Amino acid sequence: MLKQRIITALILAPLALFAILYLPLFSFEIMIALVMGLGAWEWSSMSGMTRTFTKSAYAALVVVICMILSFLLPTDLIWYQGQLNSLYTYILSVAAIWWVVSLAMIIAYPSYTSVWYTSKILRGIFGFLTLIPTWVAVVSLRTSLYDVDPYYGASLIFYVLGIVWAADIGAFFVGVKFGKHKLRPEVSPGKTFEGLMGGVFASSAIIAFAALHYQVDPSRIWLHILVGALTVGVSALGDLNESMFKRCAGIKDSGTLLPGHGGIMDRIDSLTAAFPVFAFCYVMWMA
Repeated sequence: MLKQRIITALILAPLALFAILYLPLFSFEIMIALVMGLGAWEWSSMSGMTRTFTKSAYAALVVVICMILSFLLPTDLIWYQGQLNSLYTYILSVAAIWWVVSLAMIIAYPSYTSVWYTSKILRGIFGFLTLIPTWVAVVSLRTSLYDVDPYYGASLIFYVLGIVWAADIGAFFVGVKFGKHKLRPEVSPGKTFEGLMGGVFASSAIIAFAALHYQVDPSRIWLHILVGALTVGVSALGDLNESMFKRCAGIKDSGTLLPGHGGIMDRIDSLTAAFPVFAFCYVMWMA
């Protein structure tokens, strides 16, 4: 299993790096839409869909919605005079509300599960609220200040990836060594408060480095740190959210698309929360 994980990572990491840095923006939008489509295929299983046609239609619908948004807002219209288009801003706002709702669901679990679990349609809507705003967030960040610096948006994406991955690594090692108090044992028995704090601490170095790299005004450093810490915290929420849906569906992994890693959703679950929330904060207070 470890060998498979390493081989898969060695193949995917360079591809992701190339896509973020060098793909033309429209091609990048298509690629992210396809990744969301693969995630949607797995989400359909977590939603209780079993027929191949239904699952395929659900995944295709996610991709189509993303591409409709792309055609409605060509690259040069996504940002105008430093402001994100109102449609994308609205979607990110809805995503922020969704993650507050998701937090409430996780805290209440397993109580009130029957309110939403019995409806495949409702669980499918939850998938839309998770995946489509992720596409909007990644595209919004990648196109930010593109006319000034084509790589500025890429650096924002790497920033989010960096603090989330650092948090995952810190949470794992601190959790294994010191974890005693379970975060939400009914949802994910392995998550602990100590691990969460270890993840926040591990990501703080990248947050501090980014503050220096972007030459953040000293009077706004507190905001930079707050948004970074919030992004790390909500990434754990994304992980718990997927774990909750998998537990309800009675499955261990979201899929088998990535040898040694499980499914696409198993790898991007934390990012589906981190990217929309970070993008929302960036658009509202940091852009």
